Amino acid sequence: MAAGLLIVAGFGLAGARWAFGPEVVVVAVDRGDLVRTVVATGHVETPYRVEIASQITGTVRDVLVEEGQSVTSGQPLVVLDDGELRAAAVAAQGAREQAAARLRQMTELSLPAAREALEQARANLANAQAAFERASQLATAGHGTQASLDTATRDFNVARTQVRAAELSVYTMSPGGSDTVMAETQLAQAEANLSTARARLGFATVVAPRDGVLISRSVEKGTVAQPGRTLFVLAPKGDVQIVVGIDEKNLGLLKIGQPALASADAYPDQRFAATLSYINPGIDLSRASVQVKLVVKDPPATLRQDMTVSVDIEVDRRPGALVAPARALHDATSGQPWVLAVRDGRARETPVTVGLRAGGKAEILKGLAAGDLLVPASSGVRAGQRIRPVLP
Repeated sequence: MAAGLLIVAGFGLAGARWAFGPEVVVVAVDRGDLVRTVVATGHVETPYRVEIASQITGTVRDVLVEEGQSVTSGQPLVVLDDGELRAAAVAAQGAREQAAARLRQMTELSLPAAREALEQARANLANAQAAFERASQLATAGHGTQASLDTATRDFNVARTQVRAAELSVYTMSPGGSDTVMAETQLAQAEANLSTARARLGFATVVAPRDGVLISRSVEKGTVAQPGRTLFVLAPKGDVQIVVGIDEKNLGLLKIGQPALASADAYPDQRFAATLSYINPGIDLSRASVQVKLVVKDPPATLRQDMTVSVDIEVDRRPGALVAPARALHDATSGQPWVLAVRDGRARETPVTVGLRAGGKAEILKGLAAGDLLVPASSGVRAGQRIRPVLP
């Protein structure tokens, strides 16, 4: 009796399989955003780097910072031996004070004295002129001697000469006069020399030109710093960029301004936004790739210089597209793709028009509707075969 029941059950299962077909795992057509990306790997770097060097030659007395340290604009980094520079600054300060004192002496003492001498010379000239006129009148009237007239004439000429000399002295010491201009020029030169000496003294302390991170250091105490020899390399604070190499076959898909998502290999769970900002006009022949750069406006705190980073550049997006798994397509590379759609319990061959393909999915432009069930191409089901569809 039991054997008979087993035979009937087995016949029932076989009959159901024959009548309704085998169970087949199918996939559904759905609507959603279809995004095509180009994936690449690169590294982090700042848009530019600043090489910090000394502007003068000197022995390094102290190094105040370490490699990898964040610094601010104006922060001291290296101190050079400044003994000679301080002495030069003191000498320049003394020369400046001396030139200033010379100018003050001219305006406060020499010029007033010259003006008083001019007044005295003019008074002497008036007296000499009066004596000369009296001597001339007496000589004309026959009451004076020729010797007296000669003496009066000589004194008058000397007095006029003294007035001209006094006037010239006052003029040269007045503002705009040659003596004043020379004293002012000497003071200006002394002040320029003092500024130069102070500037060179300031160069004894090498400071950070701007905010950033010191990514390399090549200086130690006791070494001789020279102009043009790099002491530190500074990565300035601000925008961070990612440099990646893209296979040249994807060059036609790239456009400036395309968004991307990136993540450092050291922190794969921390994804951050980036924007394509540069596409190199040349191709790397050895790698058949093109270099592109992406700017990161808001980099995470964990991001470091030269970190390896993976990026997904969004090159196309179809919002609300009708999407089917690409594994359901037959003849996908031909001009006439088709699928096996479940119709009335059978797998029916259905031609479709395919649009964008990305991430194992394909955009269906024509031939299907949302909710349609499709038989994967690898299932072995033939067109027209009866099946029992089962969703995974």
